[in-house]
Amino acid sequence: MNAVLENAMAPAAGRVALKSSSALGWRGFGAQLLAISAGRHRIPGTAYHRVGVHFGAPVRANCVCDGRRLARMQAEGDADVIPAGLGGVWTDAADCTVLSIRLEDAFVRTIAEQLVRRPDTATIAPRLQLRDARVQHLAWALRAELDAGEASDPLYAESIGTALAVRLLDAAEPLQARRAVLAPHLAARVTDYIESHLDARLTLTELAALVDLSVPHFKVLFRGTLGMPVHQYVVRRRVERARKLLLKGGLNATQVALDVGFAHQSHLAHWMNRVLGVTPREVMREAVSGAVSGAVSEAVVRLTVCADPRALDPHDR
Repeated sequence: MNAVLENAMAPAAGRVALKSSSALGWRGFGAQLLAISAGRHRIPGTAYHRVGVHFGAPVRANCVCDGRRLARMQAEGDADVIPAGLGGVWTDAADCTVLSIRLEDAFVRTIAEQLVRRPDTATIAPRLQLRDARVQHLAWALRAELDAGEASDPLYAESIGTALAVRLLDAAEPLQARRAVLAPHLAARVTDYIESHLDARLTLTELAALVDLSVPHFKVLFRGTLGMPVHQYVVRRRVERARKLLLKGGLNATQVALDVGFAHQSHLAHWMNRVLGVTPREVMREAVSGAVSGAVSEAVVRLTVCADPRALDPHDR
């Protein structure tokens, strides 16, 4: 990547770059994994198109951009697409992690030409809280490249960047209609409750009661807000909590399983292998060695694949 793009990607105050593509030889586009502190962040327009993809636990957020004001519960995989020249103000209620992807305008225009379109009319439209399976999977692939920590074949990264630009150009249509979702403060009430009761036997009835909804209505609104069914979300949060406890050390797999709400060690092993593709024993072994293997790193990136209903058996949905 050229130095101009790298300088433009320098994070603003309250935004710390955890990983960057600066040494990976990408050209025309780049990516950074940013740790963003809670609070208000004014981001000016740039000469580059930007896609910010949220990773990690949900965070309440407010956004003012392109004449729109949006209060939302920002779930993993949610993306903000900000065209070149457009700025905005983002306010996060808690610290969060965002994969910031930058696309040079010349890179996008070249791709538009290859699509047999007029570059002067090719546009990337602004989108707030976009939920698009293709964009999510491309973002996970780019993050996996950053997590690898070493340059792989630049052609692979270029293919991902190109596919992302094509998707954004093809999706240049009016913003999605408003989904049926929980209000941000209600979504926060539910997710906070889940986080503090992962070790308990949670039921749809008690979760729906938190927001004074019927169970069927709650299920629809929860999925619209978090992008996945309640059961998948709870399982994913339990697996993530278990992974952190195992990496921290001091507890055996049986105790960790009970502490995060699984019935027993085998139950934990089943879901950890299903969601992450690794076993508790492998995670503990990596914790002891002090070096997370590439397989575990990539598995962590793929954690959100659980959001795809196909990741679970039909009986589990």
